[in-house]
Amino acid sequence: MTAPTRAKLADGRDILFFALPGHLPQPVPDRRPLPPRAGQHSELRFDRSTGQWVIIAALRQDRTYKPPPDQCPLCPGPTGLTSEVPARDYDVVVFENRFPSLSGAGGLSPVGDGFASAPGHGRCEVICFSGNHTGSFAGLEAPHARLVVEAWRHRTGELLSQPGIEQVFCFENRGEEIGVTLTHPHGQIYGYPYLTPRTAMMLHQAREHRIRHGNNLFQEVLARELADGRRIVARSDLFTAFVPFAARWPVEVHIYPNRFVPNLIELDANELDGFAQLYLDVLRRFDRMYSGPLPYISALHQYTDAQPDGYFHVELMSIRRSATALKYLAGSESAMDAFISDVTPESVAERLRELT
Repeated sequence: MTAPTRAKLADGRDILFFALPGHLPQPVPDRRPLPPRAGQHSELRFDRSTGQWVIIAALRQDRTYKPPPDQCPLCPGPTGLTSEVPARDYDVVVFENRFPSLSGAGGLSPVGDGFASAPGHGRCEVICFSGNHTGSFAGLEAPHARLVVEAWRHRTGELLSQPGIEQVFCFENRGEEIGVTLTHPHGQIYGYPYLTPRTAMMLHQAREHRIRHGNNLFQEVLARELADGRRIVARSDLFTAFVPFAARWPVEVHIYPNRFVPNLIELDANELDGFAQLYLDVLRRFDRMYSGPLPYISALHQYTDAQPDGYFHVELMSIRRSATALKYLAGSESAMDAFISDVTPESVAERLRELT
């Protein structure tokens, strides 16, 4: 991949342009009269009852909320006066979030007696998948989807090299039902100063499994799903997509590489192609389930060399349980983290297999 073109926004934030072969990024000077970057930073507060950190980010209350299409801050802004992306056009772009949950350099250094807190250091970036306001990831051509994967890969490597970043999380929230406030096709990339609770739990389970059985938990999960076969959605020589045996969401698909790798950085060129192709395949099946686009969350689980039991994979999930109904996280799920599914994983996998 050609190195991205780097520039600065009017308030000093980084912006990176990733281009398809033969395309030349076309950034223009950002001429917006933006105020200096906010001195107000988020705060991490420690919940002693659960052992988890909570991010308090009050500055996000002022973020852009459902603007009309002609005021979209993610569309190309050729004048340099109207958009977060000052450019005549772009293929894929990544920039620092103007309203970040985490920002600034520094590790996790809790202070306080009884009530422990720490500065909300870290990094939050926005990744725009295309300059097309009405597009979607599923609508990208394979080379363009591969470019998004390359951008995820680039940002993962660069953020992991920054002091104080313990985990990099690339994700997409798609659909107003999920809570999306900007409809332009985009995702986010978080650099956390700590290991998130779900990742910590999964690594704990993987370590315990290795102690008891001597092999990798995720590899065994994949092997068992392949042997069973009923929940497989799609498969190639390099990747497998399946509905997990204990799926928590009405629609849930996991995508695993067929060989062990901890993160996107370790995938070779053929695997990057294969991942982009199978990822597109699954998203397109999602959008054929009902009359309209399926709302979903896409979560890339990546691990570092210091986490040898971690196995790169993607978890895709949707709250839509029928053409007219959504799954709401009510008392059991929200209060007890005890999920109840209204559909069987096998029936969801069968339906997705049929949507070729």
